[in-house]
Amino acid sequence: MRLSKRLRELSTFALPPGRKLARKYVVGDLLGAGWEGEVYHVTEIATGIERAAKIFFPKRNPKNRALQFYARKLNRLRRCSMIIQYATQESFRYYGEEIPFLVSEYVEGEILSELLARQRGRRLHSFEALHLLHVLTKGVEEIHRLGEYHGDLHADNIIVNRTGLEFSVKVVDLYHWGRPTPSHLRDDIWFLARILYDAVGGREHYAKQPRVIKDICLGLRRSLIVKRFRTARALREHLESLDWD
Repeated sequence: MRLSKRLRELSTFALPPGRKLARKYVVGDLLGAGWEGEVYHVTEIATGIERAAKIFFPKRNPKNRALQFYARKLNRLRRCSMIIQYATQESFRYYGEEIPFLVSEYVEGEILSELLARQRGRRLHSFEALHLLHVLTKGVEEIHRLGEYHGDLHADNIIVNRTGLEFSVKVVDLYHWGRPTPSHLRDDIWFLARILYDAVGGREHYAKQPRVIKDICLGLRRSLIVKRFRTARALREHLESLDWD
């Protein structure tokens, strides 16, 4: 199907709260937006259950391939603790065209970048940041154990719930850069180090970080990071055996 000019140039669906999708869901707030599309908070009309609807921009979803990839990957990883659970696929009419969307569980929480922005100095204490990294690393280890990878971990696609020093996390995007390769797995490990680096304040505060932080971030030099931590398991084990001076 050839896309109309309107759909080819589409950069937002701008769905208003209260709009119905597929006669089954009522749109709530926009939860997030990215290169692939937008995610909305929706409520299932028949049950009142809250869901999330990921709607792909048509130009990013030719022949529905992106949605199908995403749904299948979520299903393969359904037992991983930080993966959002896939529910079903639906579609709705938008300017005369059928637009498919993916329905998944709705996860309450806060985007990591927003949580960091609320902190004093817009950063976590190093001890807190290491707790967060440990939870993320365990999640990535589960994904890698199943022969998959995330592909683009960063503070804008991680949902965080925090109680004291305890963090629970969910990731809201998974990327497909081809079949899993060792390079993809190493990229995920570098992303983890980058999240730690950003969580403690980035370049502005890096020089004053304790050795336990610098021994992981290694100046964000990818070659050094992936050489020291060849697997997510290696990083997790390193975190679980830290000695604090």
